[in-house]
Amino acid sequence: MSDNYDNENSESFQKAASGASLSYPVQCSSLRKNGFVLIKGFPCKIVEMSTSKTGKHGGAKVHLVGIDIFNGKKYEELCPSTHNMEVPNVVRTDCQLIDIHDDNFVSLLLDDGSTKDDLSLPTGELGENIKNAFESGKDLLVNVQSAMGQEAIISFKENTNNR
Repeated sequence: MSDNYDNENSESFQKAASGASLSYPVQCSSLRKNGFVLIKGFPCKIVEMSTSKTGKHGGAKVHLVGIDIFNGKKYEELCPSTHNMEVPNVVRTDCQLIDIHDDNFVSLLLDDGSTKDDLSLPTGELGENIKNAFESGKDLLVNVQSAMGQEAIISFKENTNNR
């Protein structure tokens, strides 16, 4: 056969942008309190979990209560213990805070030397504390949590490595 035949009929595969999926399946009975799970499509931290016993009409059920890791909203789910639930890939990264702009967006220095300018300060007390500490001249590291295509600043600390 000719080379043209092989090229025309060969299969091509698409690659994902980052190479990692946003979530992965885990059996419901394997989930644990303080772990992460997707409830109604939202990445949540499990704050309450109880398992009912196997009954006359079916298997054990797991009752999950989770708090959305980005907005704090509470979600509940009832799932058979043998079924799979999706667990989000949650990544936390420390970044150095370079600047806070007038529109409350921040400039962050990443590990590779590039900057990230698409995150805003969190609302409420955390955002105020970060702004006050930065304006008082402190060198700050902010903890950025990302999952399911979303990112948010969840905490901060003073950078003591540069002294």
